[in-house]
Amino acid sequence: MKSSFSTVSVGSSGTTLGDTGILPPRGGDQGDHYDHHWSNFEMRLRRARLGLVVALTGILMIFASFTSAYIVRQGLPTFDSRTNTFVHDWLPVRLPAILLVNTCVLLISTVSMELARRAARAQVSSIPGVSLGRESRVYWIGLTLLLGLTFLRGQWLAWRQLTAAGFDIAATPSSSFVYLLTGMHGVHLLGGILALLVAGGATVLRRPAESRAVLLDVTGWYWHSMAFLWIYILCLLKFV
Repeated sequence: MKSSFSTVSVGSSGTTLGDTGILPPRGGDQGDHYDHHWSNFEMRLRRARLGLVVALTGILMIFASFTSAYIVRQGLPTFDSRTNTFVHDWLPVRLPAILLVNTCVLLISTVSMELARRAARAQVSSIPGVSLGRESRVYWIGLTLLLGLTFLRGQWLAWRQLTAAGFDIAATPSSSFVYLLTGMHGVHLLGGILALLVAGGATVLRRPAESRAVLLDVTGWYWHSMAFLWIYILCLLKFV
């Protein structure tokens, strides 16, 4: 009796059963899902980075105007009503040594921030739905947050030292610029601290990995920008 066997395919699992036995599953559908998953993340990341560039452009323009005013004001005399003459009232301000300590703290925080950003990016780069293990980036976020608050505390101590030395905010035009530049930088760094709190909350609550990665990426680049901006301000006050 002649017998024949037909080929049977199992569509749900992606395996095939032929004359030679069971073949490995076809990964076309999973690969397409992963490509779509990755392209969607890249599109969201590009939009977020574009928004960050726009925001940083505005911030840099503000500090560029402060720089111009700082340089021009140094050479401008003021009218002294007591002597009816123009005098130069620009006095150099001796910067507190704690500002160097603050700089080191902020630079260390950029390292921990970068580690958190890369850990979040690696989570998205893995296979969708597969965790890389314990999410250590929450610890890096906490460390960055602690260092950022330490930096702001150090800035407050530097202000107190300036006031004790006779350079309060209204003492001289030069001291006024010191408070203006460092204060504005502190306000913008505080915005980065708020973003860190949001990112830390999203990580603890286990929000979607793509959302957390986008948030940490933008926060990380913003934090790095604030660190470079502080170096610029410190050099401006010290050497110009």
